[in-house]
Amino acid sequence: MPEQLDVATRELIERAEALGRETLAPLDEQAALGSVAPGDARERAQAASKAAGLFSLTQPVEFGGQGADVIKMVAVRDALASQGPYSLSAVFGPRPGVLAEVGEPLRTHYLLPMLAGEKRAGFGFTEPQDTPIFTRAERDGDTFVVTGRKSYVTGGASVDFVNVLADIGDEGRAFVVVDADAEGVTYERIFETIDGTRHAAFAFDRVRVPASHIVGAPGQGMRRALDQIGETRLAMAAQAVGHSRFVVNWIAQQLKAREARKGVDAAARLRFGESRVRVFGARSALYRAARLASGNTRAVNEAIAAKVLATETLWKVLDDGIQLAGGEALIRIHPLARLMGEARTLRVAEGLTDVLLQNAARGDLELDSGVL
Repeated sequence: MPEQLDVATRELIERAEALGRETLAPLDEQAALGSVAPGDARERAQAASKAAGLFSLTQPVEFGGQGADVIKMVAVRDALASQGPYSLSAVFGPRPGVLAEVGEPLRTHYLLPMLAGEKRAGFGFTEPQDTPIFTRAERDGDTFVVTGRKSYVTGGASVDFVNVLADIGDEGRAFVVVDADAEGVTYERIFETIDGTRHAAFAFDRVRVPASHIVGAPGQGMRRALDQIGETRLAMAAQAVGHSRFVVNWIAQQLKAREARKGVDAAARLRFGESRVRVFGARSALYRAARLASGNTRAVNEAIAAKVLATETLWKVLDDGIQLAGGEALIRIHPLARLMGEARTLRVAEGLTDVLLQNAARGDLELDSGVL
């Protein structure tokens, strides 16, 4: 639970809250008003995060980072998001992701430049619904020939390479590193989602890559993908919980001001009480899932539970906050309005809520996994 965190984690929380309150929130408001360009705001946020000693928390110790554990990262993301309606994308350095533990030449030419911010990677996992076969990588001498499509590469509009999940012949699935500018790679489309981020769909038409670009052995691809997705789900849950706390605190300030003028509003208090209870439950589930994930268990179902509870809670308390604020909250620069796109996106990213609920049921009924 948040109240049982160690001294080092509580100190990180204080730094994160200060960074959010003193730097990220003002920058976000200036960007919303147009007085600071989004790119400049991102650079300033990143510089402030580095100065606060938070940027390298996500990066392994062997690469010069701090290698913060699951609980510390959940606590810091929760604390940062509790201070304002901004994105956390500029705060932390890139993680190794599926490239963790790769050898040469991938380590020198892709992993290290990515961790240093010199190259950007895309996660090529999602296939188009109408694709006839899964993306394939056929062996041809000392190369692989990659053919297929990926419909939603997160951040794909500006990547240098894509980690493409592919069937390696009939041997099983693995990730293959493909340069975005390689011959045969095309952008099918670049699109912006409602949270303001830009992504891409890729096509791979007989793209040749060196055999050394395979990540791990065939058959390990889905496990690597699910491990990364599990980490990302907890990160999203922490951000959603933090933003939910921000919304509840905003509602409390508005309600106190209203009642000072007009007296007690029983109906608004009922909705506010419901929001507080929802956030308390979601936050408790988040920290329990983080505790389980930090042990010897993979905590797949627990990460699912935390993500569903946190993102659905954020959506509900945000909607209640907008109902309380009225039309003012529909203005684009309003803090609650600025959260709407992100809140809706979080309910879809790394698994729609309904799909995750089905996965949780399968984990229990078919795999006998998970705890209550």
